[in-house]
Amino acid sequence: MPIDPNAEIEITAFKLVPEFAQGVVRDLRVRWALEEAGLDYRARLLDQVRPAEYLREQPFDQVPCFNDGKVRIFETGAIVQYLGEQSEALLPRDPQGKYRAIQWTYAALNSVEPAILNLLLIDIFYAGEEWARLRRPGAEDFTKLKLKRVADWLGDKQWLEGDRFTIGDLLMVTVLRFLRHTELVSGFPNLAAYQQRGEARPAFQRALADQMAAYKQHEPEGEAA
Repeated sequence: MPIDPNAEIEITAFKLVPEFAQGVVRDLRVRWALEEAGLDYRARLLDQVRPAEYLREQPFDQVPCFNDGKVRIFETGAIVQYLGEQSEALLPRDPQGKYRAIQWTYAALNSVEPAILNLLLIDIFYAGEEWARLRRPGAEDFTKLKLKRVADWLGDKQWLEGDRFTIGDLLMVTVLRFLRHTELVSGFPNLAAYQQRGEARPAFQRALADQMAAYKQHEPEGEAA
């Protein structure tokens, strides 16, 4: 049964994160899916130090959690799949189309994201470490291999499975955004254009604006641009 359009949907998100993380925190994925589905929601904003009871909602102390009054879940892959199952705007109804879209959510999170995040950690958190300097070339090569696999599959298609945007594309685009501190995606022109198409969608723009507005609201006085 589709989500009641009048349901009170809540997600959790952070009040503020460091600048390098703004625009890529994973609640963006759920915000985007909700915008594509045309569903209103509210964000329960959390400090970086969460209350102890939050672990009963999210055992890894992360965001987002999702609650629509019927279903309470965490992990963006699960949340986005749930929303896709409620909205044909996100997920085809024919079994072949549906599960091919779902397979790309797993591919984005399991086959592509780990390589990208490994490189991100080296570049952002361990840039001054000798081991990171030695490890980086291999990490970059592995990331490029993953990007090539996606780019080769995409070819000249608009989306991963053709002309139809799905939750698989939504998650893949958000994963690619973790490389925005590099030029790696631009090395694959069709993949760069694919990412740009995703980011140009009005629903993405609304989701990003809402996430960034919360950070702007909570930034310390004197740090505003």
